[in-house]
Amino acid sequence: MTEHRYSAAHWGIYEIDPDPAEGRPKLRSFSLDPDPNPIGLDQLDPSVTALRIAQPAIRESWLEAGAGTNPSKRGRERFVEVDWETALDLAAGEIARIRAAHGNEAIFGGSYGWSSAGRFHHAQSHLHRFYNNVGGYVHSVDSYSLGAARVLMPHIAAGMDESNVSHTSWDVLAAHCELFVSFGGMPLKNTRVSPGGAGRHRARDGLRRMREAGARIVNISPVNDSLEDGASDEWIPIQPNTDTAMLLALAHVVLNDSRFDRSFLATHTVGFDRFLPYLTGEADGIAKTPAWAAGITGVSAARIERLAREMLGKRTMLNIAWALQRAAHGEQPFWMLVTLAAMLGQIGLPGGGYGLGYGAMNTMGSSHPRVPGPTLPQGRNAVAAFIPVARFSDMLLRPGETFRYNGGLHRYPDIRLVHWAGGNPFHHHQDLNRLRLAWEKPETIIVHEQYWNPVARHADIVLPATISLEREDLAFSTREGYLIAMRRAVAPYGNARDDFAIFSGLARRLGVEPDYTEGLDVFGWLRRLYEKNRMQVAEAGIKLPDFEEFWETGFIDYSRHDRPHVMHADFRHDPVSCPLPTPSGKIEIFSERIASFELDDCPGHPVWREPFEWLGHAESKRYPLHLLSDQPVRRLHSQLDQSPSSRAGKISGREPVYLNPKDAAQRGIAQGDVVELFNDRGRCLAGAILSEAIMPRVVRLSTGAWFDPGDDVEKHGNPNTLTLDRGTSSLSQGCSALTCLIEVRRFTGSVPPVSAFTLPEIIVKEV
Repeated sequence: MTEHRYSAAHWGIYEIDPDPAEGRPKLRSFSLDPDPNPIGLDQLDPSVTALRIAQPAIRESWLEAGAGTNPSKRGRERFVEVDWETALDLAAGEIARIRAAHGNEAIFGGSYGWSSAGRFHHAQSHLHRFYNNVGGYVHSVDSYSLGAARVLMPHIAAGMDESNVSHTSWDVLAAHCELFVSFGGMPLKNTRVSPGGAGRHRARDGLRRMREAGARIVNISPVNDSLEDGASDEWIPIQPNTDTAMLLALAHVVLNDSRFDRSFLATHTVGFDRFLPYLTGEADGIAKTPAWAAGITGVSAARIERLAREMLGKRTMLNIAWALQRAAHGEQPFWMLVTLAAMLGQIGLPGGGYGLGYGAMNTMGSSHPRVPGPTLPQGRNAVAAFIPVARFSDMLLRPGETFRYNGGLHRYPDIRLVHWAGGNPFHHHQDLNRLRLAWEKPETIIVHEQYWNPVARHADIVLPATISLEREDLAFSTREGYLIAMRRAVAPYGNARDDFAIFSGLARRLGVEPDYTEGLDVFGWLRRLYEKNRMQVAEAGIKLPDFEEFWETGFIDYSRHDRPHVMHADFRHDPVSCPLPTPSGKIEIFSERIASFELDDCPGHPVWREPFEWLGHAESKRYPLHLLSDQPVRRLHSQLDQSPSSRAGKISGREPVYLNPKDAAQRGIAQGDVVELFNDRGRCLAGAILSEAIMPRVVRLSTGAWFDPGDDVEKHGNPNTLTLDRGTSSLSQGCSALTCLIEVRRFTGSVPPVSAFTLPEIIVKEV
């Protein structure tokens, strides 16, 4: 039988040519992918490898004088290379010291889970498994992408993990949807990825088939290219952070239309009567009419009214981008979208209802079977303390202070050690200047990293990790339709080790190696995870080959089990026998549970709340532009920013910022100029691109440029130099980065060189 070699990443599946002409393995796009993603094909390019970490390294003054020495020099100091035994002794010694002096509640296990698509070599899972074997750690909950929605949605319909794998499939939309209305657009660039690995990329074809079948697609967004390739029939520009007001106005029109049918509300929802006085204005004296919303959103009252009546007359799918809940009061647009969909009465019908993120990941709209995948057991965490993930700086800067979260009152722990494996907080987090101050608080920071990126440069102990192509693993993502045997393509770079080997070494020093490894090597774990998963899948009626056959063929394709799917169809058919996982079992337009929390910034039903910063705020006189910091086109988050693919999109070596030509002309900015973006939180440089696809008074600077601070300005175009580090509300404490006012000006001084891809100074010294 012919051996097949595959690998997978969050960007897609790759076929490996083990012996190409250039002397290193070559990656090819997956032959069965109708729309392959080019990201990641250059993972082995010499320019990418040049940034690899070859040897364990220790920040010089930390090594010389011990923990807590010169924390302000993190990110500014040279490193000393040491051997693995020394590095692991130092790291294990610090973990033991902190546990003995302060307890496990003084350790934060940081990870964001995007480091590997493999189900075994998954840094986050190993970090959690290791610390659960040594007494626990402070963990984070939710995500930067979905902080507000993850907390809100279980109260009103279903959790986001459930929703993400339950969206109505594209084939059903093509057959039945007549009107697809997307708040925040449906950017195809985001659909290029899935956590655990994207399979066949389906969103572009899904949109095409909908158009060909006659569906009308409406994009309500500050930017027109958030529905690419001419997929939208109409662009309705809207001021950022005002979508809830427009959704309320649409609901007001529906309420007063003769076609409005309350039957679905009566049988499948609770609380509409509690919400109604707010919608009509009886509760606060303000009727949420199109005229009222026009003054907030910039969308005309007549256009709002026409759209609402069109929704009533067609099979309508309402979609919302995840970006809308990464903003002040980000819970509200999601809650109001579900409310409007319930008023239209089409939830659970083919082609109608709502979607929470068509355009967020490749997973949405899949018709592949929903089968379980391999999962590394992590054990139980004995430490109860946690933080919402976007409150990381608050935790470090405000130990002992209380915070509200999902109805509870909690306290920030006093963190002395941060251990980070998988992810880059200097990409994900908001207000990076504030993060740098917070980053000085811990006594020790340990980081596992493959590349000399910003988080590695800001560490005390740097442990070089392997990349996916240097490991054997299993790749799987729910509803992506495959299970992949990831074959090692190249030997580990330098002295890099996989996270399993690193944590095994630490576990040995701390006396828990038998519990952590369970006596298994990598292949022992792969075999165990696969065989357990094979039994789970058999319960769904699908027979898989044994491990040896799977490993030789390299690929299991579930697509022959594909079925059309309609979200909430069973619930619509029988809400009593198939209830939703909410307190009432129904859609909660008014949530008694949330109301019981008595939160001023998140009451028991959807509301319009003025954002902390927006174009209708007095502060817009000082900072008259609203910054959108979306996901990039040429990479996932900050991964592979050093690659040729990512660098090809730079302007003068910096991340491009998109401005409307009118705004650029007012500021004397021309195409390709280096410009400075600034507000009270920070300053950064970027390369200007003028585009009519951006509405006036809005600029867009995508995230992911490796943080490159200079003396007084970030040089590379990282928008989180500018973003707001404040929770969306006291319900979820989610990321509110898309609530951000700035100003832009042409940079006229001596332009500082970009140094993000310059190696730090590294010395070799005897310990």
